[in-house]
Amino acid sequence: MISITLPAGGAPIPPADDEKPFGNLGVDPHGSRRSRAVNAYLARVTWPIMLAAGRSHPLVTAQMIQRTRPGLNRTIERLSPPPSGTQVELVRETFRGGQIRGEWVTGRRAADPQPGTRIIYYLHGSGYVVCSPRTHRGLVARLGNRTELSAFSLDYRLGPEHPWPCAGNDAIRGYRWLLAQGYRAEDIVVAGDSAGGHLALDLLAVNHATRTPQPGSMVLFSPLYDPTFDLAVDNQRSGVHDPIINAVTARKILRLYTRTADPDHPRMRIRLTPEMTLPKTLIQYGSLEVMGADARATHDEIVGAGGVSVIQAWPDQGHVFQLMPRLSAEARQAVDTAARFITVTAPTRTEPAS
Repeated sequence: MISITLPAGGAPIPPADDEKPFGNLGVDPHGSRRSRAVNAYLARVTWPIMLAAGRSHPLVTAQMIQRTRPGLNRTIERLSPPPSGTQVELVRETFRGGQIRGEWVTGRRAADPQPGTRIIYYLHGSGYVVCSPRTHRGLVARLGNRTELSAFSLDYRLGPEHPWPCAGNDAIRGYRWLLAQGYRAEDIVVAGDSAGGHLALDLLAVNHATRTPQPGSMVLFSPLYDPTFDLAVDNQRSGVHDPIINAVTARKILRLYTRTADPDHPRMRIRLTPEMTLPKTLIQYGSLEVMGADARATHDEIVGAGGVSVIQAWPDQGHVFQLMPRLSAEARQAVDTAARFITVTAPTRTEPAS
């Protein structure tokens, strides 16, 4: 078992000499001046909006989400455009009584997706109520370019229109659709951010329960562990001041999706156990974000179940900073690090005997 924690503001903690399968995954212990300036600006802009949403009635908050979602998504798309040469193939299929919606994203350096090749299965955030494969196309394409892998980015159903567990069911269906297409489980890299991290954990637990083979590796950016958001609220009350997210308001927004779901339901509070086969995992989060507690809880859950997890806290960074290379000077370095992790955790190919 390997657990490497990189604390904010300090030097990386190296693994023991016999535990170095992931190469150099260290991070700069100091954030950039640009990142600090951007975070200060975002805090002035987003916190008043978050506080206003937190004071409104839930029905009004739901209407605000539905009205502002298109504009917010377009803004993210402009701030995180895909690299030139990126090819996109939309997927709209019926599979096992449900819809498979998403897109294949192939960067100019990536091989076309086909069974027998390694691929990324991407599960986007945010909060189960906004964003889409289009908002995350730039991040997915950059990760694909650096790994030379194509990615299938899932377009799962969002709240408040589609309550829990619709998104989780879509993520499970999407994974099984990939297996049905002929992709081997060990060749699938599950990656996701924010709510996509919770979807990834749900996928692992359901795979175990249904005896479905697990993916080969996993990369999570600022993963959500506790969809009640109580963990993040407690983190905020301890003194963490996120430049973007007000935890109390975010908890209210998450309830537009979770609604009356039992917080202790095994698909809400996901538990990983030692008898599970778990993929090698890299977790990255920003040291400033209120969801840092969720990232650490995700790491602890994997390690506690006997899995392999590498966790990195990136100094002076906010939530899913990897999504915004124009705003965060560290975004490129973080994606490069994630790509190296994906590359070095590739399954070993066994050549048939001649």
